[in-house]
Amino acid sequence: MAQPVSDNSIQNLISASKSLRLSLQKSQGLGLALEKAGSRFEEINQRLPSLEAAVRPIRADKEALASVGGHINRAVGPAAAVLKVFDAVHGLEKSLLSDPSSDLPGYLSVLKRLEEALRFLGDNCGLAIQWLEDIVEYLEDNAVADKRYLSNLKKSLKSLRELQSDEGKTYLDGGLLEAALEKLENEFRRLLTEHSMPLPMSSSSSLGDQACIAPSPLPVMVIQKLQAIIGRMISNNNLEKCISIYVEVRSSNVRASLQALNLDYLEISIAEFNDVQSIEGYIAQWGKHLEFAVKHLFEAEYKLCNDVFERIGLDVWMGCFAKIAAQAGILAFLQFGKTVTDSKKDPIKLLKLLDIFASLNKLRLDFNRLFGGGACVEIQNLTRDLIKSVIDGAAEIFWELLLQVELQRQNPPPPDGSVPKLVSFITDYCNKLLGDDYKPILTQVLIIHRSWKHEKFQEKLLINEVIEIAKAIEQNLEAWMKLYEDPSLANLFAMNNHWHLYRSLKGTKLGALLGDSWLREHEQYKGYYAEVFLRDSWGKLPSHLSREGLILFSGGRATARDLVKKRLKTFNENFDEMYKRQSNWIVSDKDLREKTCQLIVQAVVPVYRSYMQNYGPLVEQDGSSNKYAKYSVQTLEKMLMSLFQPKPLRYGSFKGTRQLSGNFDSGVKDLRRTTSAVV
Repeated sequence: MAQPVSDNSIQNLISASKSLRLSLQKSQGLGLALEKAGSRFEEINQRLPSLEAAVRPIRADKEALASVGGHINRAVGPAAAVLKVFDAVHGLEKSLLSDPSSDLPGYLSVLKRLEEALRFLGDNCGLAIQWLEDIVEYLEDNAVADKRYLSNLKKSLKSLRELQSDEGKTYLDGGLLEAALEKLENEFRRLLTEHSMPLPMSSSSSLGDQACIAPSPLPVMVIQKLQAIIGRMISNNNLEKCISIYVEVRSSNVRASLQALNLDYLEISIAEFNDVQSIEGYIAQWGKHLEFAVKHLFEAEYKLCNDVFERIGLDVWMGCFAKIAAQAGILAFLQFGKTVTDSKKDPIKLLKLLDIFASLNKLRLDFNRLFGGGACVEIQNLTRDLIKSVIDGAAEIFWELLLQVELQRQNPPPPDGSVPKLVSFITDYCNKLLGDDYKPILTQVLIIHRSWKHEKFQEKLLINEVIEIAKAIEQNLEAWMKLYEDPSLANLFAMNNHWHLYRSLKGTKLGALLGDSWLREHEQYKGYYAEVFLRDSWGKLPSHLSREGLILFSGGRATARDLVKKRLKTFNENFDEMYKRQSNWIVSDKDLREKTCQLIVQAVVPVYRSYMQNYGPLVEQDGSSNKYAKYSVQTLEKMLMSLFQPKPLRYGSFKGTRQLSGNFDSGVKDLRRTTSAVV
């Protein structure tokens, strides 16, 4: 049987229950506290390295801690100065990225400050980095700082050290200096371009009018600005860029000035022309154009180069000028002259070579002064080659001329009895060589040519050679005269040529050398052969109109008529044959032609007129009168006065001409061309 529970037991249970409840609550609170403590322990664990680093100096050696402050101060001073300059560089950026044309002096001043700043950085960055590296090394050696912190410092210092290399220094200013220099280059080009104006020349205006116009020099203010820009460029090792721009702009300006002169002929090659005659007009222009280019355009560029670059040195501005001259066209002028010297030889070429030599000789002092520097070696070499080719070519043609005249002797004479082209050409040609324009030049050329061979030259050598050429012409005429089968044509040929020698050489340099007696001799020969020609040809016609026997038959008109018919028929036949044959003959000289025709008229017409007046009625009544009274007196006279007229379209050339390293015949191809070329 169960026993009743006592009040004490119940009370104990209640107490135990409360105690358990309290214990449970405390356990829960302790659990929460432990949970919070765990997170705090983790936080403490994470902060321990930094705390350890913070307290390390406390644990470091006392002497190391005492000296570290001095090391840091010495390193931070240069570094702070460098950082200050970096800030100053960034402060210049706005000014240097603006347009320098608005205030060039101010722009250059700012650029100079940038250069000084970059020099400071270049000189002091290394020192600051070295000090910082030293303090890092000190901190590392004495375990004064955290390793990770020191590692980050080392990486940063390594990057700075790389910027100290030549390649890295360009990034010190972030490319600001390069951008500023590019703007200066553009301003340099703008100043040159806006103030470089070609001459306002017209292709239709004469060169003589243009020769007095010199290119306007750049204004002093512009030159000063260019010099200031050059100074800054030199400081940055950029002088070549300035020179390149200057040469480009100024050479283009000279080419533009020359363009109006129509210099396309300078590009002609040997393959594009047959002989010198085909381009002789260009050769005359070449001398004038070259003189104009040298004395005015290149002279102005020479002075301007000196003005702009004089502060830098002779070699620089002379080199600049040499490039301008070469690019502007001086080489093309010289090459054209060389092309002429390389063409085939003929007598006309000698005169053109002398023209080229005269032009070059006239400009000799200018060439020596403008192109005498070491920078103009290419121009000097081309000029020397041209002069040598001109002198060699001219001397060779001159000394071979006599031989070429002699070689013409084997060729047939003109079939019309006229003056051979060779004769008229050589007489005019020799007079040209002896004239005041060419003789001094030819003499100088021959003196130089013989001096190269260490031989002396005397003027009489030139005179004697020309006289020998004239004598060779005489011998040619004698030989050619013998080649005619028709004696009358031979006499007409002799009359023509002796008169030509007298008429064309009287009062000339060559005529004076040959002497008055020589000239009179040819005049007399002309008269002699004219007389013989008339006597042996037209002078025989009147004999066919003989009156012999006609009086005896005065009473027998039929017999007389038959005799008159016979004699008129014979006269007409001989007249027709002679007229037909001689109508193709030529007397070039107008005065000689008219005089010769008048002599023929005087020899024939009076006899014919008298005969027809006396005996014409005998045949005029005959039904066939036109057969015998074929010509009226007026018709006969008109026909005779029309003889020996030049035929302009009949001009030809000698065949079978020997060559003078080219055709001598090219010099006498066409009488009209030859005469215009020589005279």
